[in-house]
Amino acid sequence: MELLLMSDTHLPKRAKALPPELLDLVPRADVVIHAGDWVDAATLDLLEARSRRLVAVYGNNDGPELRSRLPEVAYAELGGLRLGVVHETGAAQGRERRCAERFPDLDVLVFGHSHIPWDSTAADRLRLLNPGSPTDRRRRPHCTYMTATATEGRLTDVRLHTLPRRT
Repeated sequence: MELLLMSDTHLPKRAKALPPELLDLVPRADVVIHAGDWVDAATLDLLEARSRRLVAVYGNNDGPELRSRLPEVAYAELGGLRLGVVHETGAAQGRERRCAERFPDLDVLVFGHSHIPWDSTAADRLRLLNPGSPTDRRRRPHCTYMTATATEGRLTDVRLHTLPRRT
């Protein structure tokens, strides 16, 4: 099962549209995961229309329309993995401990908010992934997203992708 992970798209404030490279991958992924801060409902509509399956949450910058359509935390069983998605996990310091305590039944937690890619394991069981942002690199050199494969209860081929700078 091929996964496409993104977060913090902030459209149309941080960019006018999702990068073409990322949009091309959406219909090819088995599951698209978005960890919040969409800002506009048009991006949600677009991903719902183009995705085979979308697992998504709202973020702190998302208004009433998005909050009425999306949960704060989403759960899915994907390729034998128990996956959760949430926007905010708090400060980097102590993140693994907090997430392991808050999500004791998950194998993978995808989160956003910081725009900073993250890949770690908490309590020797919970994989924490933040794909960064495909539209707002903040203090990072590149905008980013992630891909991964979920098969037979294992997450493999986790890859952070960088996007070319917009002109």
